[in-house]
Amino acid sequence: MWILSKHSRQMALSHAQLESALLERTAALQNLTQRLLQTQDEERRKLARNLHDSTGQTLAALKIAASLLQNSCKQCLSAPRFLSEVVALADQAADEIRTMSYLLHPPLLDEVGLACAAEWYAEGFAKRSGIDVTLDLADDHERLPITTETALFRVLQESLTNVHRHSGAARVTVRLLRQPECTMLEIRDFGHGIPAERLARLRETNAETGVGLAGMRERLNELNGEFQLHSDSCGTSIRVIVPQSTVGPLIQPRDRIQISSCASAD
Repeated sequence: MWILSKHSRQMALSHAQLESALLERTAALQNLTQRLLQTQDEERRKLARNLHDSTGQTLAALKIAASLLQNSCKQCLSAPRFLSEVVALADQAADEIRTMSYLLHPPLLDEVGLACAAEWYAEGFAKRSGIDVTLDLADDHERLPITTETALFRVLQESLTNVHRHSGAARVTVRLLRQPECTMLEIRDFGHGIPAERLARLRETNAETGVGLAGMRERLNELNGEFQLHSDSCGTSIRVIVPQSTVGPLIQPRDRIQISSCASAD
């Protein structure tokens, strides 16, 4: 009996040690994932700045040089037409680089905050995808911390990308709500929804959910936030909630805005 009791104690001790090691490894993995997300955001910010400040300026100089050359070659009948094409291509490349730069890291996010960046992104998304977007953004004058705003903006980006790729929806709503105890962001589409079996797998935090949902969850974990996924035959909604203890005040007031697929933003 004594031998069995000793063996049981040893087994219990080994089990406790294994559990402790597993918890330590899990925490280390979460910390590593969060650092990778932070590094990714910083690299996106740097790349966006370089595209805008370096490549964008080079294209602007090219356009000026082509315009000057166009004016000096008016005697050659074919030169103006070819140079006009060069100017048009320079304009197109500059527009594409500006859009790419802003999608990597919109300067509005740093300069004026989440609400303006969300409005800009939704306008461009509606124009590119043909999906109508309704924005309902919080009526506050102050800012969230940049880490929180960045996390919520990336959730918005990934959610709208998923709407475009998978939902078949013609309309989506985005709601940003500030409450005394938390800040909530909800993206809801009105598409065909997610099959029940697939939805069950996606709701499992340990399931193979893809980089997008995993990244959202990790960003929310870093902020002690909550991630909710709901779907039925009427559509899918993603709701994230960040507790007040990890957020600061919000940004400028914004009224409800209807964004159509013909919005002018890039």
